[in-house]
Amino acid sequence: MTSSPSGAVFVLGGARSGKSRFAESLISDTGLARHYIATGQAWDDEMRDRIAQHRADRGELWTTHEEPLDLVARLAAIDGQGKAILVDCLTLWVTNLMMAERAMAAEFSALTEFLPKAKSRLVLVSNEVGLGIVPENRMAREFRDHAGRLHQMIAAASAEVYFVAAGLPLKMKG
Repeated sequence: MTSSPSGAVFVLGGARSGKSRFAESLISDTGLARHYIATGQAWDDEMRDRIAQHRADRGELWTTHEEPLDLVARLAAIDGQGKAILVDCLTLWVTNLMMAERAMAAEFSALTEFLPKAKSRLVLVSNEVGLGIVPENRMAREFRDHAGRLHQMIAAASAEVYFVAAGLPLKMKG
């Protein structure tokens, strides 16, 4: 884990809580070049439609990068002064890593180690999955556990952490 917080901002919340809209608002008025790293993959028509709608909603002020697996490499490739990078979302990234059978601990460490080195304004978004019941199957429990570990690491390495519910952000750190 990183010993000192980076300038990164971590935005956590439930599905449809308003976290992505809030995360975008943290960047919109900065005057920085806006980059959006989308980790979702279009596995079906409904997801393709969602992705297209999100892209249209953001508009032309955002440069979109689709990166389901190699998040740290993509961050490093576009990182730079005068830029803001929004990553949405870490839980989809966790799912992609699990499906690709990647080394979770190594991927998580690489991301948390990148945060303090970033020159860009970074905002990372994720779904809180630990507030519900214990999942009924092994894969779902492993997903919840991976997401929980990653969230703790990102929160520790971030300068600010927000929890969003019903469109209302609660500042938890910073």
